[in-house]
Amino acid sequence: MRVLVQRVTSASVTVDGEVVGAIDPDGQGLLALVGVTHDDDAAKAQKMAEKLWQLRILDDEKSASDVGAPILVVSQFTLYANTAKGRRPSWNAAAPRPVAEPLVEVFAGALRDLGAHVETGVFGADMKVALVNDGPVTVLLEL
Repeated sequence: MRVLVQRVTSASVTVDGEVVGAIDPDGQGLLALVGVTHDDDAAKAQKMAEKLWQLRILDDEKSASDVGAPILVVSQFTLYANTAKGRRPSWNAAAPRPVAEPLVEVFAGALRDLGAHVETGVFGADMKVALVNDGPVTVLLEL
């Protein structure tokens, strides 16, 4: 599992012209782009959620758990693109929908169980993601 985390002052996801998930925190929040690979499971999704919730990338080295920062979770299979050969990325390392979709849901649910306010995109949809990156701070988390 890979999660590309961006510290944001606002973020939203629009599908077919309708906002389906948005955070507009008082201060800072996180946008989490989540990629799933073939050997990921619910335990990894839970561990990744805990890692993100405790990650100290907000102001004054605080974490989302310290300040109650909201998190927008968006599925992102392209995090597993292989661009080693040629000009066309390979998506072979990305898990198929029947594997990936439930694990993204487990990840978001685990964050909620930890106390996070979580908004989400729509798995597999053509999403338009808007954000204001704060810093900018962007970190790639892997397990």
